[in-house]
Amino acid sequence: MDMLYQWLIAPFAEFGFMQRALLGSLLLSVSSCPVGVFLMLRRMSLAGDAMAHAILPGAAVGFLLFGLEIVPMTIGGLIAGIVVALGAGAVSRLTVQREDASMAAFYLISLALGVLIVSLRGSSVDLMHVLFGTVLALNDEALGLIGLITAITLIGLSIFWRALVAECLDPLFLRSVSRLGSPVHFVFLALVVLNLVGGFQALGTLLSVGLMMLPAAAARFWTVRVEPMCLLAIAIGAASCVAGLLLSYHASLSSGPSIILSAGVVYAVSIVAGTRGIVATRLRPASHRTA
Repeated sequence: MDMLYQWLIAPFAEFGFMQRALLGSLLLSVSSCPVGVFLMLRRMSLAGDAMAHAILPGAAVGFLLFGLEIVPMTIGGLIAGIVVALGAGAVSRLTVQREDASMAAFYLISLALGVLIVSLRGSSVDLMHVLFGTVLALNDEALGLIGLITAITLIGLSIFWRALVAECLDPLFLRSVSRLGSPVHFVFLALVVLNLVGGFQALGTLLSVGLMMLPAAAARFWTVRVEPMCLLAIAIGAASCVAGLLLSYHASLSSGPSIILSAGVVYAVSIVAGTRGIVATRLRPASHRTA
């Protein structure tokens, strides 16, 4: 029992930085995992990854002007993410290029520009901080920001829940019967950018989308209903955060990658053992298989 306490509870009970890391990552799970579910159901998973990189130039400008200050980097990342999202959407609507191609182009430009800006002033350590985050260094200011983003996200999801679900099923039908079709799309993109900015504080621009998408993708192998899928994604995200932080503490590993790899393990298990995974699909009669 004492060994169980030392392995599972003591790191969080005895160290303030572990408590802040746990609180921040759990708030991110509650906020970003449901957003990841809707990204996946909309077939926009790679767009989420592109937008995660899109916040880098804005955060880098904030770093260039004010150093590793949370508020300037957050505001810069938020502005950059919105500009890239709107710019990619405008290109796809005004030209023959599809949105996925324009998003990829914007994301590559943003990534290169952000790395270049950080390298103008910072060291390789600063670049690693921006790209991969420092969840173990979260302070009260960062926790307050993440908490605010979580509250805004939950309120937004509760208000636009039915419209978001309807758009996942049939966006053209939603636009034909309701004026919410186009507005809810931009509201959703704003929530995506907000959560990527919040995740950037803890996991950096390269890994923030991992906590958003991996639990959602894993939950897809267990249920087909949206509400249980969101709740299960939150549970998987929270468990991955706890496991990743414990792994990083006991094995002296980087905390952000440990969290994402823990979520990756759950995803791999879900592929095989989920109720809609490989084993269940192979054992189910062909006439009963669903897409």
